Amino acid sequence: MPFYRFEQLKQETISPDYSTAAGGTVTGQVIEVGKYAMAKGTGADPHRHPNEQIVYVLRGKLRARVGEEERILEPGDVVHIPPNVVHEIRALESSEFLSSKNLVDGKGSRGWSAAAPVTPRPGR
Repeated sequence: MPFYRFEQLKQETISPDYSTAAGGTVTGQVIEVGKYAMAKGTGADPHRHPNEQIVYVLRGKLRARVGEEERILEPGDVVHIPPNVVHEIRALESSEFLSSKNLVDGKGSRGWSAAAPVTPRPGR
């Protein structure tokens, strides 16, 4: 099926071992895109994966760290996360964003928890 509505897709927490991001994901043969939400004060703990990732902020305010760089992201901002670089995202406000990843060995947002250095935080 080539046409989707994010709101009609299965809504799930995509990487519950280290992230609270939840929403719908469309997965193709070599790429995926998802529309996700994070509640204020939650986010994705420091982790890495072999996928290249691009995040586009739709609503809210996020604090993102990629490697040693940290920025506050607002609607319209984009962050590029290269493969295997440690990164984290925190929702400073209730937020929504689009995330796109290439698939590596058929995996996108799901399936990399063992590859990530996870430092869980209370109330993630």
